[in-house]
Amino acid sequence: MKTHQQVQMTRKKFDPSQFQESIVQGLNQTGTDLEAVAKFLDASGAKLDYRRYAETLFDILVAGGMLAPGGTLSDDMTCTEFCLFKAQEDMETMQAYAQVFNKLIRRYKYLEKGFEEEIKKLLLFLKGFTESERNKLAMLTGILLANGNISASILSSLFNENLVKEGVSPCFAVKLFKSWLSEKDINSVAASLRKVGMDNRLMELFPANKRSCEHFSKYFTDAGLKEISDFARNQQSIGARKELQKELEDLMSCGEPLKDIIAYVREEIKKNNISEQTMIGLIWSSVMSSVEWNKKEELVTEQAIKHLKQYSPLLKAFTSQGLSELTLLLKIQEYCYDNIHFMKAFQKIVVLLYKGELIMPIRLLFPPVKTFTLRQEATQACATDARWPEIIAKTLP
Repeated sequence: MKTHQQVQMTRKKFDPSQFQESIVQGLNQTGTDLEAVAKFLDASGAKLDYRRYAETLFDILVAGGMLAPGGTLSDDMTCTEFCLFKAQEDMETMQAYAQVFNKLIRRYKYLEKGFEEEIKKLLLFLKGFTESERNKLAMLTGILLANGNISASILSSLFNENLVKEGVSPCFAVKLFKSWLSEKDINSVAASLRKVGMDNRLMELFPANKRSCEHFSKYFTDAGLKEISDFARNQQSIGARKELQKELEDLMSCGEPLKDIIAYVREEIKKNNISEQTMIGLIWSSVMSSVEWNKKEELVTEQAIKHLKQYSPLLKAFTSQGLSELTLLLKIQEYCYDNIHFMKAFQKIVVLLYKGELIMPIRLLFPPVKTFTLRQEATQACATDARWPEIIAKTLP
């Protein structure tokens, strides 16, 4: 037969109210000593069912008790004053709390998923918290993101319609990003956002009528987060370029006249303030993506030359600057390097562009080097313009 003590331990382990009382009692005993809190949580994992009551555990550590829908504390449960929301509102304290969570999750790895779900839930409850509680949660979340304890995918909760409408989301995001950037640089933050596809969704922190790059930039710059402002602007620019490239591919596939495509591109350059160097790269990619290439190396060269002859007026229209010519040459070389069956086509493509006056001989004095270059005799001899036609002709098989 089980002893009375064993029965009590079983009740604590499997009864939610008993579980909560055990955690609350332990936190009340350890008080504000977070080292003692971490040790208590480590030891209690062997006696209590953390796996089953992960949500209860995290609710208590953050808010002091079980949270009802909306973020209010449940009245029928015992609560503690020793929790994140009752702590001092400063980075040092939040870093200490982050260490408590970090030690707990490292000790009990199965809590990782539950902890991330808890953070997502807490973000959805932001309207139910006080401003101070939101600030503490934002600072903690930023530190946890910097430490890699949680994924940036938790930010999706901030796109909740009600939070966005009330202006809670951008205000919370400012505090969160400040905390994150105090621990990591913008490159690290950007990499984390890109990893989970959040890099292109930051505009969703604002309502549809304010979802513009200008509004986002002003809001975050005024809040002292120019790094985030610049990052979002750059992401929007990348997105606009992708859309432009897709539109160019569609125009080419539909057989639109080159003069209309050129006019469209010039309008986009003006409207989006895109440099000619950037645009020639987009055009090259669009030209090469608008056709299905032959898989046989011996046939793809002929196909490429025929195709590029057709679009050489389009390429020529946007290589009026020396830097644009070099950019195009680099893009060609990268493309041929990445698509191995185009290796033998590289020289013929360059010859075609030279004869069409898209690339001047002087550009070939300093070809971009990756794993292969123009024939050495051609690059050495093209310093003498008079000899260049003879040398370039030699590159033809």
